[in-house]
Amino acid sequence: MKRTLLAGLLLSSAPAAFAARPFVTDDARLTTAGSCQLETWARVYDHSRELWALPACNPTGNLEFTAGAGVATSDAGSRTEDYVLQLKTLFRPLQTNGWGWGLGIGTVRHPKINPGPNLLGNTYAYVPVSLSFNDDRLVVHTNLGLLRDRASWENNMTWGLGGEFQATPRLLLIAETFGDHRNQPYLQLGGRYTIRPNLIQVDATIGQQLTGPANSQWISVGLRLTPERLF
Repeated sequence: MKRTLLAGLLLSSAPAAFAARPFVTDDARLTTAGSCQLETWARVYDHSRELWALPACNPTGNLEFTAGAGVATSDAGSRTEDYVLQLKTLFRPLQTNGWGWGLGIGTVRHPKINPGPNLLGNTYAYVPVSLSFNDDRLVVHTNLGLLRDRASWENNMTWGLGGEFQATPRLLLIAETFGDHRNQPYLQLGGRYTIRPNLIQVDATIGQQLTGPANSQWISVGLRLTPERLF
């Protein structure tokens, strides 16, 4: 369980803590101005499972607030809870056949791992950069960031590289690799399908730590609700 938990912490906090499902690598986009979105997903390993729910809102147009929680359980009966708070803004919004970049900062709190009255956990910052090609049929995302690990008091350089390919008007295929400078990188492949434009999307991925043990492999499925306007 320890190796799986560490992998889960990396997946949930690097390189960009919480990106648009099913990506771990974040993009130079925000939740629709004047609206909120909800992302939920399950990630299943050989002997453990994670459930997450992350609502995010963008009331001003260029400042996205994310706050959510996740629960991880193992076959042995152990359970951990994690909480995330994140702010993200853009300095150059991504445009079709152009590029964009921004900044994200946040904290991931693990009460059982980092006990204390303030529940302070890992803190991080990252820069997402996105590039659009062929009228958005191909979009590439890169991240570079820094994660302060509360348990070890180490600073980890985090990174991510991902691409999304518009296979059909409703089907988006994704591939990405991500990690930090201390560990072997992770790789995942999958896709996102739009059930109702500007409202409901579902996704699924399969991934594993490169050259890692078999129990580092995971399967994830998710649901994303993206209403155009709420306020």
